[in-house]
Amino acid sequence: MAEKNSTGFWRKSAVFVLLIIVYLIVAVPFKVMEIIPGFTDIRPVSMLMPVFGIFFGIPGCIAYAVGNLITDIVSDSLKWSSIAGFAANFIGPFVYYLFWIKLSKNQFHLRKGRNLLKHTLVIIIDALLVAGMITPFVALSYPEVNTALFFVMVLINSSAFPFCIGIPLIILMQDELGFKPIERKHKIKDMPKQYGKY
Repeated sequence: MAEKNSTGFWRKSAVFVLLIIVYLIVAVPFKVMEIIPGFTDIRPVSMLMPVFGIFFGIPGCIAYAVGNLITDIVSDSLKWSSIAGFAANFIGPFVYYLFWIKLSKNQFHLRKGRNLLKHTLVIIIDALLVAGMITPFVALSYPEVNTALFFVMVLINSSAFPFCIGIPLIILMQDELGFKPIERKHKIKDMPKQYGKY
């Protein structure tokens, strides 16, 4: 039993580290595409928010936040606002985990129109939440920053990439690569064969 637990621990640790590495591979190259130097840039890595939350749960949420913090460090962008950034980048994937794994009574899949609409609404709510968490902290700590532009850029990054790239990526992961959402404890109401009618 102890050996089994040890194997599980190392496996989970390896997955956690791998998630951080994936985050860095996607995030770091785009740090040069700054909109407000030192504060915000073009962030295709935001497409990984729903992926990390839905497929990897809480460890995925933590890995996403840690990956963002490491990116700030290696790109010399670490500031006091990184504290709010760490919290927001945990909450970002956590909202997807909370809705689809903890609250939704339906099996997660985006081949069904109703679920795709729900997911789109979650993307919008999540983007507003992330932008709303970080922007006040930046405004108070760095009054010289154009906070309106900052808010808009965070909102765009947190919605456009999860929608335009994140949705096709999730469908690809489920349908072609065999990834499954992290297990939930409550009973699934809707588990249609071949994703049901859509």
